[in-house]
Amino acid sequence: MICGEQDSKVGALYELPAMKIFGLTGGPGMGKSASAQLLGACGVPVVDTDDLARRVVEPGRPALDQVRQAFGPEVVAPDGALRREELARRVFADPAALKQLEAILHPPIRALWQAQAAVWRSESRRNCVVIIPLLFETGAEAELDATLCVACSAATQRQRLLARGWTVRQIEQRIRAQWPIEQKMGRADYVVWTEGGPDILAAQLARIGLG
Repeated sequence: MICGEQDSKVGALYELPAMKIFGLTGGPGMGKSASAQLLGACGVPVVDTDDLARRVVEPGRPALDQVRQAFGPEVVAPDGALRREELARRVFADPAALKQLEAILHPPIRALWQAQAAVWRSESRRNCVVIIPLLFETGAEAELDATLCVACSAATQRQRLLARGWTVRQIEQRIRAQWPIEQKMGRADYVVWTEGGPDILAAQLARIGLG
């Protein structure tokens, strides 16, 4: 059984628990997307800041103009779309450039997930999840009720990223751009190990109260 069983006893004698917003983080290839799919299938509201990052640089958005000004017209295609691979090639090879890009993107991304959290609260949702790869790096835990880190071994992480078509250099650059996973695990309220299959992952999420 993938989704945890829900208590059907709702009535005058039972008060629904207050909504909790969980922040979910983890290194690249460590199971954030797999967790999001399972949570969504169980009806847990999820917003992924990687999706929001794509939204804030769509043609016509202020952040895209800021990126163009900071990194040059070459990072924008003739049709007005961001050349993501070109931008990634530049910033992940240059920590200062990466910090510059984060300074442009993080504020509008945070504003979007905060707005979504406000909607969830207005709807009296129970548990909701915001996926933030740089959760601790950006200090976002101060605005969340609990934090969750998904993790796996370094060998499994690299196998997963190679299967995505990433080069060894890309993998090393992306891993270096975040805190070590051990540091994230130490800061998180909950840690979920993602080496097993979907049932094992779902069982861990359900034990936390998600799913």
